Amino acid sequence: QVHLVESGGGLVQAGGSLRLSCAASGRTFSNYDMGWFRQAPGKEREFVAAITWSGGGTYYADSVKGRFTISRDNAKNTVYLQMNSLKPEDTAVYYCAAGRLGYLRERYYSPLNYDSWGQGTQVTVSS
Repeated sequence: QVHLVESGGGLVQAGGSLRLSCAASGRTFSNYDMGWFRQAPGKEREFVAAITWSGGGTYYADSVKGRFTISRDNAKNTVYLQMNSLKPEDTAVYYCAAGRLGYLRERYYSPLNYDSWGQGTQVTVSS
């Protein structure tokens, strides 16, 4: 498994931006596909974005498409989530996850397909 640590969360006004980072250690980071999920109080964990091991493929939830950008730097063992035009409904704990998902797009959307998880970082968007 990969050890993951998220950072960059905080409180921001609606319309603002945040960049989350997820630092990986323990295994070869570049072998893993990476995802971001979020969980609001009383709700299930939901898919936000994912990126393939090479960075060549990215996937987004419809709710964040055009506002969020996932990227990775394999030399730094880090994956990022740039979040722009934030809305109050983006408020949640954000988790990064690692796994070997393969080539089927649908696999990236389910948290069940990821092997390693970070502890999460809180993002709060005020109206």
